[in-house]
Amino acid sequence: MAHQTAANSSVDAKAICARHGFRPDALLEILHDVQHEAGFVPQAAVPVIAEALNLSRADVHGVMSFYHDFKSQRQGKVVVTVCRAEACQSMGAFQMIERFLANHGLKIGETSADGALTVEATYCLGNCALAPAAMINGKMYGRMTAENLDARVAEAAK
Repeated sequence: MAHQTAANSSVDAKAICARHGFRPDALLEILHDVQHEAGFVPQAAVPVIAEALNLSRADVHGVMSFYHDFKSQRQGKVVVTVCRAEACQSMGAFQMIERFLANHGLKIGETSADGALTVEATYCLGNCALAPAAMINGKMYGRMTAENLDARVAEAAK
């Protein structure tokens, strides 16, 4: 492939690979740089990166899917990560999550149509003593309810 800019973003994946010397061992750093510049790793960037590093698309996709921090879609302005591990479950996390999702018309893994909110699930945030836990734009909160989760999201959206 010739020099190509990933569709739907302003990131130039080949130029990022060049900055890393087209080294396959720099794949993680390259993916981080692409995500930093675009806000996610566009699907169009995967074959560009694979070719530039002489890797298969499956190699690049495998690394992206193994590391959950890499996103293949643009995230919302506010990203909510809710814990679904056992301690949080026992303290009502599933009910809290279902109410929160219903209030926003979303499902786990979705981003609102206006790009304001993304909701993700994880299976431990390490905040078990304050279950149920959630993270909003990287900040940890405990003893969450659907109501105070909504309030924290509204604060983060400002």
